[in-house]
Amino acid sequence: MFDFVRQHNRLFQFILLLLILPSFAFVGMQGYTNMMGGANAGVASVDGRKITQAEWDNAHREQSQRIRAQNPAFDAKLLDTPEIKRQALESLVTERTLQAAASHLHFTPSAEAVNARFWNDPQFAFLRNPDGTVNKGLLAAQGMTPSMFLERLRQDYGLRQVSAPIETSVVAGDANARLAFDSLLQQREVQLQRFGLKDFAAKISPSDADIEAFYKEPANAAKFQLPESAQIQYLVLDIEALKQDVKFSEDDLQTYYKENATRYGVPEERRASHILIKVDRGAPAEQRAKAKAKAEEILAQVRKNPADFAAVAKKNSQDEGSAANGGDLDFFGRGAMVKEFDAAVYAMKQGEISNLVETDFGFHIIQLTGTRGGDKKPFEAVRAEVEAEVRKQLAQRRYAEAAEQFGNLVYEQSDSLQPAADKLKLKVLTATVARQPQPGAQGPLASAKLLEAVFGVDALRNKRNTEAVETGPSQLVSARVAQYNPARVPALADVKEKVREQLVRKLAAEQAKKAGEARLAALKANMADTSGLDAAVTLSRANPQGLSRAQLEAVLGADASKLPAAVGVAADDGGYVVVRINELKPRDAAVIDDKRAGQQYTGAWARAEAQAYLAALKSQYKAVIKVAAPASAASGP
Repeated sequence: MFDFVRQHNRLFQFILLLLILPSFAFVGMQGYTNMMGGANAGVASVDGRKITQAEWDNAHREQSQRIRAQNPAFDAKLLDTPEIKRQALESLVTERTLQAAASHLHFTPSAEAVNARFWNDPQFAFLRNPDGTVNKGLLAAQGMTPSMFLERLRQDYGLRQVSAPIETSVVAGDANARLAFDSLLQQREVQLQRFGLKDFAAKISPSDADIEAFYKEPANAAKFQLPESAQIQYLVLDIEALKQDVKFSEDDLQTYYKENATRYGVPEERRASHILIKVDRGAPAEQRAKAKAKAEEILAQVRKNPADFAAVAKKNSQDEGSAANGGDLDFFGRGAMVKEFDAAVYAMKQGEISNLVETDFGFHIIQLTGTRGGDKKPFEAVRAEVEAEVRKQLAQRRYAEAAEQFGNLVYEQSDSLQPAADKLKLKVLTATVARQPQPGAQGPLASAKLLEAVFGVDALRNKRNTEAVETGPSQLVSARVAQYNPARVPALADVKEKVREQLVRKLAAEQAKKAGEARLAALKANMADTSGLDAAVTLSRANPQGLSRAQLEAVLGADASKLPAAVGVAADDGGYVVVRINELKPRDAAVIDDKRAGQQYTGAWARAEAQAYLAALKSQYKAVIKVAAPASAASGP
């Protein structure tokens, strides 16, 4: 039990965030909205009430913070795309639509209903203390008081009353679910014959005249066009840059080492075994007394024969995670266990057996079986580490002042980056960039904001420094364009090999298709001729046998009323695949059984009904998004 909690601490933190944050994403916006008033133009409207740009920005920021909190390693750049911003606006419109419906339908839950939901819903169990109070510590960690939380819960409850009846009213028969999944996961026994490009490309050798003619075809101009680019100079101000110029003495390092001595030691860890007799703190007194009596009986037994502790733990401990190992919990650091258990272990001596230790889990009998660590490393051994930390802290203190200087210098002396570089002792860097980050770009050159500034009118035409752009945490960058290269079609000599490769690929694809279609025709004329076909395999959507989605759908959609049948499909790389369909087979029960199929079918149907109902509500309450969707995003409110 303790082993599991200790090893999966981050998992539990993630679950808490997952439970508490998404359900209340929309709340907390209203006060901000009221404060902004009509300061921003409306980007959408619902039920006659506009949604402002400020509200949209706030929703996007909260969405991004929520995702980063749940997954700190998530790339922040992926959250700043037009598609993600559009999703934030669409979610905001959906929330306002549900709010309008809840208001018009008078779905305002009473305080009693909200309290009942909180105390009865299992998802909020981690917020309820055994004594019947709310866990204020966990709420405070989310920036909420109990009253704020209950208000958010009330609003969320009202919105759920709008959609829940639709989502829970779907009744899907087992026969429909089986029919749907039988069709979706139908299996077909097939034989494949692939006509790959490499088999034909090796025999193709185009002449120089062929290459030139292909290069000059109007349809191919865009294929070989070099995109616009800019050769830039740029300065990066960040903690790393400032570290190099900070000043400190040897005494400063010694002082820091002494003040932070615990950081430069080996943390003490202790190893313990325990025997647990489970009982909840809120259990009836009689039940608790019975558990305690049993624990005291076992305590007397192991104190009489300490060497038998492991055997007694295997037989009596009710901690399923450690009982099989004789109660052994392995080594753990201070604070890894619940406070009562932790305090007892770190107060014990090697080999000692504790008195009964009561925690939320029940009564524990603990034996300390080992200690390690706790030693302090000498200054000489950690000097480099101490210096690195001192440099970092001094640089962080200096950053705010340096950032202001940086911004002023690149703006006031906009014809050169050198004054800022000299003043702050930064190095002028160079690079060639395009309007979009290049594949594999890292650091400032991966910043869409910086590239947008580089290709702005002032920087591009007037060759002025860009403003100081924040490209990461505690990182500012300014750039200037040294040379602009417009998009152009290069001379054939510069791209001749690339042109040749594409011509060979085109001709190989034509030959592969021609050979594949000829084989398909021959196979249809004589289905018994299986020469060249691979051994039979079973193909399905769950097991595509290496086919792409488009190829797979073509094979599964082919007429199989009369077998064997044959079909030909183009490969994604330009090749061709001939498929002989031998036999139809039912879906594999191992992929999904009837029970799970019914559950998934009902869930999918419920989501479809909910989406249709939401669309009707958006129409009823005149939900309109007034800004254009990005090219890759779906349009509509």
